[in-house]
Amino acid sequence: MRNFNSIKKNGDFQLVYKNGKSFANRFLVMYVMKKEGQDKTRIGISVSKKVGNSVVRHHITRLIRESFRLHEDMLETGLDIVVVARAAAKEENYKTIESAYLHLCGIHNIWKKESK
Repeated sequence: MRNFNSIKKNGDFQLVYKNGKSFANRFLVMYVMKKEGQDKTRIGISVSKKVGNSVVRHHITRLIRESFRLHEDMLETGLDIVVVARAAAKEENYKTIESAYLHLCGIHNIWKKESK
């Protein structure tokens, strides 16, 4: 199993919240910040207790992480991405969460230029 590029420190999350650009849809909110001198794209996932119990929160986290993993090679490099799940996401399946994630990637225009 390879190492997963994720944002873990609270300070890194706060930096992206403060300096990143955000867009939202019904299920997710995505903050994106360009990091100079960084060759990897990192993702941080936040699911509040308002969304559900720990089983539900971890399930949503896994769905978002899998969406990122499958499409990571199509994204620009050097980005810090924070995805916040909304309460409406708890009833949804993988295809819906993936679609919401890809929709926000398109709005942020973070696809690699040659992949489009």
